[in-house]
Amino acid sequence: MINHRNAKSRLMKRIWQHKLFYLFMLPGIIWFLLFSYVPLFGIQVAFRDYTFQGGFTGSPWAGFKYFEQFFNYYQSGAIIRNTVVISLMKLLIGFPMPIILAILLNEIRNLKFKKTVQTLSYLPYFVSWIVVVTLMQRLLTPYGGPVNDLLVNLGTGPFQFLNNPTWFYQMIVGSDIWKNIGWNSIIFMAAIAGIDQQQYEAAKIDGAGRFRQIWHITLPGIRNVAIILFILAVGSLMNAGYEQLLLLNGPATASMGSVLDVHSINSGIREGRLSYAAAVGLFQSVIGLILVLTVNRIARKVSDVSLF
Repeated sequence: MINHRNAKSRLMKRIWQHKLFYLFMLPGIIWFLLFSYVPLFGIQVAFRDYTFQGGFTGSPWAGFKYFEQFFNYYQSGAIIRNTVVISLMKLLIGFPMPIILAILLNEIRNLKFKKTVQTLSYLPYFVSWIVVVTLMQRLLTPYGGPVNDLLVNLGTGPFQFLNNPTWFYQMIVGSDIWKNIGWNSIIFMAAIAGIDQQQYEAAKIDGAGRFRQIWHITLPGIRNVAIILFILAVGSLMNAGYEQLLLLNGPATASMGSVLDVHSINSGIREGRLSYAAAVGLFQSVIGLILVLTVNRIARKVSDVSLF
């Protein structure tokens, strides 16, 4: 009992000594409590026949009724498949792009040009998907759009890029990369900045060119960061991005663009099936958790780098 009190006293003393650091952490802790932990109370909606009158605790229990409804839905298999396919394409094609951009920016010696490229690559992240899709519609339309006008002048157009199954995946993955590549590269640039510059100087003395320096110094230097971010990215494999798919998907691409995110939003908001939508969302979260735990364990065995 005395040891327990002494340990508690030492802990409180250390917290008080570093109170400014904990004060800086407080807004983040409050944010996670309010938006990540408190909403967990609402998970029970997926297991209830939720009504506004009954609320979270007064609505009758329904068990796994809404999970069974989803898996018995004739399009559930196609929706899950579309989600996995689109998310995998974004992960496998999109994940390396910020790394490549960060490495290329690190090799630029003209600071003014470097800052200009950085700013231009960051800006799309702060633009909403509504604006992005509107720009795509204006630029890519076959009826007077500048891209198709250029292709016509080159003798290869016009093409129907949007709402076209042939170009659907290219538009989805390409616009996602364009929007997020700059912002996602910030972490990798910070990791590159933390590499000891003496390693590069030693490599130059040994006659290593830029490509060898990148291969033997830069990439190993950001490996741990890349593995951690990859593990986190795998956790979002069941989330294809509802805003993007909701706006870019059309009648011609419905069989390819129907994903869990959009299905959940339509069921909950448009149709008012809140319990069913909660069940679909919980299914996504559970699969995401399983994927994170699995990939984290594999990464720990293969590279000794893991989240926990």
